[in-house]
Amino acid sequence: MTLLPVQPAWRLADSPEQRRWLVDGLWSEEAVGIIGGEPKCCKSFLALDLAVAVAAGTPCLRRFAVTNPGRVLIYPAEDALHVVRHRLEGICAAAGTGLAELDVQVITAPSLRLDLDADRARLDETVAKLKPRLLILDPFVRLHRIDENVSGDVAPLLAFLRDLQRRHAVAVAVVHHARKGAGTIRAGQAMRGSSEFHAWGDSNLYLRRDSDDRIVLTAEHRAAAAIPSVTLELAQCNDALALRPVHPDRQTEHHVEPVSIDHRITTALADGDQPQTFAELRASCRVRAKTLYARLAAMIADGIVMKSANGYSLAAR
Repeated sequence: MTLLPVQPAWRLADSPEQRRWLVDGLWSEEAVGIIGGEPKCCKSFLALDLAVAVAAGTPCLRRFAVTNPGRVLIYPAEDALHVVRHRLEGICAAAGTGLAELDVQVITAPSLRLDLDADRARLDETVAKLKPRLLILDPFVRLHRIDENVSGDVAPLLAFLRDLQRRHAVAVAVVHHARKGAGTIRAGQAMRGSSEFHAWGDSNLYLRRDSDDRIVLTAEHRAAAAIPSVTLELAQCNDALALRPVHPDRQTEHHVEPVSIDHRITTALADGDQPQTFAELRASCRVRAKTLYARLAAMIADGIVMKSANGYSLAAR
């Protein structure tokens, strides 16, 4: 029988090892964890931004440095492959690099089930052969047929990913949904399903929308201090979209000026001489389409806004 290794207490290290980062402040070296949030919070955009940053050695979100870049392996289980490519190209444009220059490998299999031994073995062999520094699985709900609320079902799948990380020295990021309407709960506890998800992660990133419909990024780490929250926006450049941090000055403006969605709508309409289309209003107000539709309908009913064939304008008072 082989004994477990032991060491006298006085010989233990008297200070922690220096924290190593895959992405400074966002993701620890060889960490497993969750990229979580409610639907339409741009979780997949953040995951792909991580992929571009690690593969290119450029700062994630143009802010968080990558000092030791390497290959990235992605399994996009929910989005069509042409959509994934288009999003990656947009992020590359924002990062000042080209997609063809990056070592980003995409698993194109129609399905991958982590609750099936055969699929686990295929993923294990793929990671062993390609040796990525980062593996992204998006989203978790498409990777199994288990009950996510049952700890006994979830734990073996997360344990497999932990084992994958340890044996292949690879960071693993899993995109996972939060429960709808969980905005008042601590981000990690708002994850859908078992509490195993929150406890499993070494580095967890959470995206939420605040009361003004802005995207807020927070991070938690098992062995490092959390960074201050970062307000993000999904910005368009030509035909491409990419997340970017909101400039601190612009964040301050949101706190000292009226910034309700109704105020943004009326301000945008007042600034133009002609009626504005829905697309133009959405770009000016920076809100989700569903939210904008709802507010416009209410403002039309209240006689504040009027709609014509040419678009929306302020009602005459």
